[in-house]
Amino acid sequence: MEVQPEELLEAVATGDRDAYATLFDALAPRNLALARRVVASASLAEEVVQDAWLQVWRDAASFDRSRGSATAWVTTLVHRRAVDTVRHDSAANRRDIAYEAARPSGHDTVSEAAVDRDETRRVRRCLDGLTGRQREAIDLAYFGGRTYAEVAAVLAVNPATVKTRIRDGLQRLRTCMGGL
Repeated sequence: MEVQPEELLEAVATGDRDAYATLFDALAPRNLALARRVVASASLAEEVVQDAWLQVWRDAASFDRSRGSATAWVTTLVHRRAVDTVRHDSAANRRDIAYEAARPSGHDTVSEAAVDRDETRRVRRCLDGLTGRQREAIDLAYFGGRTYAEVAAVLAVNPATVKTRIRDGLQRLRTCMGGL
C-alpha cells in the first residue's frame, strides 16, 4: 500500500525525516521542472526548490487537508518562491539600469584625450632615448610578441645579450617616465 502525500506531509509536521525524504523524492522532480519554467535558469531553479523545500520542512504543520492536496500545497510554495525570485531579479536589474542612467558619465573626454596625447608623447620621447639595440630588442619582444629566444634568433645574438638589452632598456624607460 502506497502512502499518500497528505499522510507524508502530516508525518513531516511531526519531524519525520523519512517521510520528508519520501515526499521529496515523489514531488521534487515536478517542482524542479516548474521552477525551471518560471525562472528560466537551471541553477536558480535548484535554489528555488531548495528554499521551498526548506519551507516545507519548517511549515509542514500549517498544511490543512481541507484546503487542498499536499501536492498542490508544496507546488504552490515552489511557484511562489520562483515568482518572488523573478520579481527580485527583475527589480534588481531595473535598479541597476536606473542607477547607470542617473549616474554622471564620470569622465571628461576632452581631458582624457589630452592626457592620452601627452602620455603618448612622453613614451615616444623616452623610447627615442634608448640605444638602437635596446629599442630593437624591446620592439621585437614587447611590440612583436616574441620570446627572448626568438628575439635572439632574429638578431643573431646570444639570449643573455637580449635579456641584458631589454633589462637595460626597460630601466631607462622607467627612469625617463618618472619611475624608480
